[in-house]
Amino acid sequence: MSDPLPDPLEETGEPKSGAPKSGAKTGGKAGARTGKAKQTAASEAASHAESHHDEAHAKPNPREAAVEALMRLAAEQPWNDIEIGDIAREADLSLAELRELFPSKGAVLGGLSRIIDRAVLKDDSSDLADEPARERLFDVLMRRLDAMTPYKPALRRIAFALRGDPLSMLALNGVALNSHRYMLAAAGIDTEGPLGRVKIQGTVVAFARTVEVWLDDDDPALARTMAKLDREIRRGETFMERAEDARRLTAPLRAIGRALMERRPRREHRERSADEDPAAAI
Repeated sequence: MSDPLPDPLEETGEPKSGAPKSGAKTGGKAGARTGKAKQTAASEAASHAESHHDEAHAKPNPREAAVEALMRLAAEQPWNDIEIGDIAREADLSLAELRELFPSKGAVLGGLSRIIDRAVLKDDSSDLADEPARERLFDVLMRRLDAMTPYKPALRRIAFALRGDPLSMLALNGVALNSHRYMLAAAGIDTEGPLGRVKIQGTVVAFARTVEVWLDDDDPALARTMAKLDREIRRGETFMERAEDARRLTAPLRAIGRALMERRPRREHRERSADEDPAAAI
């Protein structure tokens, strides 16, 4: 018997003549894809790391930085000892930058209200849509107290310092009116119409009375605070019901008064001179 012919692949290490080189081609493509994937992953990782580096070194929002600085200072020292320059240094801002943001220390304090508003309003309240208005408002105002908790030591000191300053309290009431208009809206309670302003001011007063209890309530469950808030909301609810009744009863009298005013001859309005422009005094 004759010996078998040798296999060309065993002798030369190359495939037989006419055999496809599919394995080599496939391996080449796979290697190219793997290399490209590695380059893409490395590029994405570098970009991600650079993004994190930029975020870590990015300057925080200057308005919020000023507010946070004031709260840190107020937590450690008396309100009346804090100067504008102290706030600027603590916030890593120049006096010029701080002046562009806020006209006074009180205005910086007012800026805290916007931070709290945003923290409350970003939460979804749709799950309470079927609850009574009282329950919806209770939930929103408790969320507001939760957002205020990190600033509680500072607010305790500030509240003590401003109790004897009626002008400051009046100014803060104006800030609170704007905030609680949005709190009522978050609770699905109307604030327009003849009694809308009464609702907002009533909510401001109710919340201020609740805050007085909250500042001294160190119980994590806030039992005293919640009981006070519930009483204040119920009291306000009763007051608004009476106000609505009074408004309905006086509707005929208001209609007569409007009719009489419309019958009076109207005086022609003369043009205001430059001296009468309210902005002229600025």
